[in-house]
Amino acid sequence: MKKLLALVLTLCLALGVSLASAETFKMGIDPEYDPFSYMGNDGDYTGFDVAVCKAACELAGLEWEAVPVDWDFKLQMLDAKDVDCVWSGMTIKQSMIDAGYVLSAPYYESWQVLVVRADSGIETSADLAGKVVAVQLGTSGQDLLEGDLTDLSSTFSALTTLSSFNLCFKELEGNAADAVFVDFPVAEKYVAEHPELKILDEKLGFEEYGICFRKDDTELCKKIEDAVAELVASGKYAEIAAEYPNIVDNLIFLKNAE
Repeated sequence: MKKLLALVLTLCLALGVSLASAETFKMGIDPEYDPFSYMGNDGDYTGFDVAVCKAACELAGLEWEAVPVDWDFKLQMLDAKDVDCVWSGMTIKQSMIDAGYVLSAPYYESWQVLVVRADSGIETSADLAGKVVAVQLGTSGQDLLEGDLTDLSSTFSALTTLSSFNLCFKELEGNAADAVFVDFPVAEKYVAEHPELKILDEKLGFEEYGICFRKDDTELCKKIEDAVAELVASGKYAEIAAEYPNIVDNLIFLKNAE
């Protein structure tokens, strides 16, 4: 009898561990994508997307976990089930849809900009002829410069690709690059804290952010979207957004609620 009870207890514990694992929602993030996802001063991941995901997981009855990803290999990590979604200011691309990934409804409108040193004398993208421009690997910015904006990038002396926006900005600040091609909300936040830099007055490559799930994960996508819709309806979504004022105006769910 004791052996039987021990066996039952072991099975129950094993089942409990399995269920706990199944209920953990692993959010794939770019850990240096302020204000959407980044590490706070307390050593924990924070940001608008992180806060919304945590609140949505609470409503959906899921345990939340943030998993930093190499942005250039984000979809490979998703396919390998290292994460359950990619949710970090991620541009919705037609190539993802064509490949069969499940994409949420878009929640943010953005565009690409060029950041330069304020004393550089560079005023427009035309002034970057013969200059070095840095961009993050795996981003829509890289896709644009290597695709629709090749007429522009072909004038550069070099296009430097790096693993994070922070590294791109360090190249700019160290005079190893003359400009950084980057999403507007990230540029705006960074430049506000680094007045020696400025954003050129050109909007390039309009895009929308969404959440990417694996093929056939339509139920999980709907579960998260329903939880986010509940956050919007309750006002919690707007409350979270208020903590990140530079992105509020371009949040689609809040614009649609007006």
